[in-house]
Amino acid sequence: MGIAIGIDIGGTKIAFGFVGEQGEVIAKGSLKTDLSITPAEMLAKVADSVKQLAEQAGVALDNVIGVGVGAPGPLNTLKGELTCPPNLKSWWGFPVVDELKKHLSLPIKMENDATAAALAEKWVGAAKDSEHFIFITISTGIGAGIFMHGKLLTGSTGNAGDAGFMLVDQAGTPWEVVASGTAVARQASELLGREVTSKEAFELAAQGDPQMSELVNRVFTSIGMGCVSLINILDPNKIVIGGGVSQVGEPLFTAVRDYVSKHALNPSGREAAIVPALLQQDAGLIGAAALIQQAY
Repeated sequence: MGIAIGIDIGGTKIAFGFVGEQGEVIAKGSLKTDLSITPAEMLAKVADSVKQLAEQAGVALDNVIGVGVGAPGPLNTLKGELTCPPNLKSWWGFPVVDELKKHLSLPIKMENDATAAALAEKWVGAAKDSEHFIFITISTGIGAGIFMHGKLLTGSTGNAGDAGFMLVDQAGTPWEVVASGTAVARQASELLGREVTSKEAFELAAQGDPQMSELVNRVFTSIGMGCVSLINILDPNKIVIGGGVSQVGEPLFTAVRDYVSKHALNPSGREAAIVPALLQQDAGLIGAAALIQQAY
């Protein structure tokens, strides 16, 4: 099948690289997302860096079969543009695919970054054995990729899976406002009266700090509640959880499995596997390339 280019656009950095047909990363690099320049200038830098990386890695662009782009939503995959991603306001309405075509004369596909990561987990990650699963990434925010009946569910404009904006109370609070890494850091800082990272909050909870333990248990319950909602609506047999918060490890997965086993509506839903993502640092890159390498 050849080699694919993966480009993962984020609010702080843009990762890029070459991925082979077995999901192996052949070469990779990244650039800081410079919001002081236009999106067109930023993508020109990315394209130049891709070409330099090809030269350094001995990859002939003639052997490249296409470019996959993972990008934050909301977006419009039919138009190949970013619509209004909260962390990239200067990119709102920007035609990513058309701009990249000016620099890379290759087929280009773009999907939501969590959707692309779900495809990567199906290809070479924790969901290789499942035809019905949901990938959830919990870090700065919360996003999801949905894979059902052997294919990705992307929605009419590519925005299916924006699970972080499920409302969790009558006040209209989005799920990610109470259960993301950002939410943990904010709530911990308010409780302790000083700046606290989510990592520190989880460490303090593990050491027995009562306030942090209560907060973390509440967050784990919120994550479980979100998983139950997705299980009840979509009936997957597996939930794959990635992102920075998943690095907490077994305490998170034990809590979520316990909640799901008690509260999912369908008995089969209560038995849905809740597992950690296998692809972490390169998930976005491999997922973007998977848009070219895998039928979805």
